[in-house]
Amino acid sequence: MSSGTETFEFQAEARQLLQLMVHSIYSNKDIFLRELISNASDALDKLRLAAFADKDLAVDTSDLHIDLEIDPEARTLTVRDNGIGMSRDEVIILIGTIAKSGTAELMQKIKESKDAAGSQELIGQFGVGFYSSFMVADKVTLLTRRAGEATATRWESDGGATYVIETVDDAAQGTAVTLHLRPEDKDDQLFDYTAGWKIREIVKRYSDFIAWPIRMAVERTDNDGNTTSEIQTLNSMKALWARSKDDVKEDEYKEFYRHLSHDWSDPLEIIHMRAEGTFEYESLLFIPSRAPFDLFTRSAKRGVQLYVKRVFIMDDCQELMPEYLRFVKGVVDAQDLSLNISREILQQDRHIQLMRRRLVKKVLSTVKDIMASDAERYQTFWSEFGRAVKEGLLDDHDNQKTILDISSFASTRDPEELTTLAQYVERMKEGQTEIYYSTGESRSTIENSPHLEAFRAKGYEVLLLTDPVDEMWVQSVQDYDGKRFQSIAKGQVDLDTDEEKANAGPEREQQEKDFAELLSWMAGQLGENVKEVRLSSRLTTSPACIVGDAHDMTPTLEKMYRAMGQEMPTVKRILELNPTHPLVTGLREAHGQRKEDVAVAETAELLYGMALLAEGGELSDPARFTRLLADRLARTL
Repeated sequence: MSSGTETFEFQAEARQLLQLMVHSIYSNKDIFLRELISNASDALDKLRLAAFADKDLAVDTSDLHIDLEIDPEARTLTVRDNGIGMSRDEVIILIGTIAKSGTAELMQKIKESKDAAGSQELIGQFGVGFYSSFMVADKVTLLTRRAGEATATRWESDGGATYVIETVDDAAQGTAVTLHLRPEDKDDQLFDYTAGWKIREIVKRYSDFIAWPIRMAVERTDNDGNTTSEIQTLNSMKALWARSKDDVKEDEYKEFYRHLSHDWSDPLEIIHMRAEGTFEYESLLFIPSRAPFDLFTRSAKRGVQLYVKRVFIMDDCQELMPEYLRFVKGVVDAQDLSLNISREILQQDRHIQLMRRRLVKKVLSTVKDIMASDAERYQTFWSEFGRAVKEGLLDDHDNQKTILDISSFASTRDPEELTTLAQYVERMKEGQTEIYYSTGESRSTIENSPHLEAFRAKGYEVLLLTDPVDEMWVQSVQDYDGKRFQSIAKGQVDLDTDEEKANAGPEREQQEKDFAELLSWMAGQLGENVKEVRLSSRLTTSPACIVGDAHDMTPTLEKMYRAMGQEMPTVKRILELNPTHPLVTGLREAHGQRKEDVAVAETAELLYGMALLAEGGELSDPARFTRLLADRLARTL
């Protein structure tokens, strides 16, 4: 028997909204099953809570579950739960969410929003995700009976202008949604949802960690051709992150990591955390033991998955982990988030930012703990991911100090072992106020650079920075522990003590007078390439070197910007001469005796080219340099 049949007409705005949801909001039609299973899971949660709160509620909670039923001949798919169910009034309110008054305002909000996000209060309501069914079905029937009530309600619509609601007797407690499926259309990414393998695939991807069993009848054919049907549970229900750390074995963590990352190595570190309070979430993160092959490619994806109440929302959740920690794998499961209607796009709200900040701080503090307790594991981490982590020095100003704390660098102190900045500062010479560094393509290039001579002679340790990102972050990071970073290839170098300055003062003044004419002449001769020629205090054995002003861009950084397609003005640099080198003193004497001799001008040009090559630079005219050098060598034979 049935009674109380009513036909409702969708308002014009509601029809527009329905079309928008079906054709625009959801980018993947498989999502419909995730939404229906999520609704069913919510109904089971609510029943368990209701039974706990109302001891007089006559319900059986011993076998709460979700059933999926396929009928290939009728082309139907039914999602059934034995949860809380709905009354007739609730069906009208919840299923009619997009049909009730106020949809015009909601439509306007959606149109105005760039990401098609609706009002936050709609998220998670039954009616919103439920309507995704019309992406794959040309008719949807819902049969539901609320726990504790005697009669049920049937709702049915073809997604057109109307829907029908009627009261029905003799229906099971809970809710059953039956989809009358559209024909398969691969061109429109519409699959055959009566295929058991396809249903299993969707459940495994989106609903594997739902807390309730998701069951489906699966047919088996034996060797004799006999077909039998058995009920299988499709989801694992093993949400490790929702369990206490004490209840999870290490092998389970490792197995989950392999499933998540497709990496057959064990993770370097496991981070299992739970945040409670006004905003709750659980997370299970992994630091791999080796870098993925695509870590430094543009197509590299971040490895954190987002769940909301154990329902999979998205892979590669960029909002939860910054670019420089893109190698971190894992899942984050929030109790509530401001998603848009399709649950596919996150809003930039304080909850997202709060989770991101906490997760980043936890990852960095974990690395710091590894650094303090296990040098070998830290070395593995830094060798695999150090280049990526240093990218955070450019844009994560909140954690810049922590990133510097966990960073290691090559230095002139040891040819093999790296040093931390804290160790460097602890070893600084008395009176030293700056952290000296040099950048270059390789350690050997820097070690053979003339810029190092005075630092090596006086025993100053210099950091050797060879990663491309080093050229960038040293421009933006001002200091560490109050010690300013100073490039040994920029500005003036003054390593002498007060006593040494006093003793060398008269000699230095005399050198400035003796070389003044030569310096002025060379500045004119090399004016196209250098902005100044001056005497050097950083050279001990080389005749000359090229340095930049304190705030000049380095040649390597200039080259990097040009490689990225950015036009950069050529930066002229400074040529420094060693006043004690025989070549420089000989050039001064030759210039004093025969200023107009072309050979003297060529020697000055060769001296500049040698200084440029000594630092690993590129000659603007290699052929001319080679010709001048060959002619000069021929005259010596």
